[in-house]
Amino acid sequence: MATYVVGDLQGCRAGLEALLAKIRFSRDDRLLLTGDLVARGPDSLGCLQLVRSLGARALTVLGNHDLHLLALAAKGEYGDPEDGLDSVLKAPEAERLLHWLRGQRMAWREREHAVLLVHAGVAPQWTQAQTLALAHEVETMLREPARAHDFLLQMYGNRPQRWSDELRGIERLRAIVNILTRARMCTPEGDFDFKHKLGPGQNAGSLLPWFALPQRRSRRSTIVFGHWSTLGRVHWPEHQVWGLDTGYVWGGRLTALRLDDWRLFELPAETAARTPNPYS
Repeated sequence: MATYVVGDLQGCRAGLEALLAKIRFSRDDRLLLTGDLVARGPDSLGCLQLVRSLGARALTVLGNHDLHLLALAAKGEYGDPEDGLDSVLKAPEAERLLHWLRGQRMAWREREHAVLLVHAGVAPQWTQAQTLALAHEVETMLREPARAHDFLLQMYGNRPQRWSDELRGIERLRAIVNILTRARMCTPEGDFDFKHKLGPGQNAGSLLPWFALPQRRSRRSTIVFGHWSTLGRVHWPEHQVWGLDTGYVWGGRLTALRLDDWRLFELPAETAARTPNPYS
């Protein structure tokens, strides 16, 4: 039995199927995903159907695009046609799939391998235990339909940019969601810049990757995440982090990390991306 973590799918079901075949994924293996199952690729509906069909063998944390899908459903909208989310929202099983998605995690600790899984990042003030506790606050809210609907209508915004334990209400929930699903760069003092989408050193000024802050309280934890296709490399051993979004939907690679021996498996995109990566 092996445990694999796979980076952002972004609507590329065929890529996931090919990668699972390459690693000879079996009925005894487990699959963890870094989130962003949907959006921009050709088959967001298929990604949700496939991951859900694996039952307890698969677990995903929620990414910003997954939450965007839930927000569109709350608003009764279909979103940008290029994202392809209307295929999910118009599907006969849409209600079941969205209910399943709302039941997924915001952060997950894989105890056997001592790994913390998030979609994007962790605030420098958070320990691993606090990260999981704050993620649970959002998970609980998302599983209560009335509260989830109210939050999803108010989810968007870049403030607050710095975490504080004193935050309450919508601002607290938005801060948790933004950090867990949108974090890339922040100031040395811990203020997140949610607009910066390039790699470290690319017009970053004094900004640092969230994982490079020396005062980060989770620095002794091994963290696996996705979200950042322009990061430049997968493993940053000096910070104990693995970034598995390698831009498959843009013509890059789909990456799996086997936690049992820390071996990487990669599936190159068969053809050049139809749309250039806007973050490169």
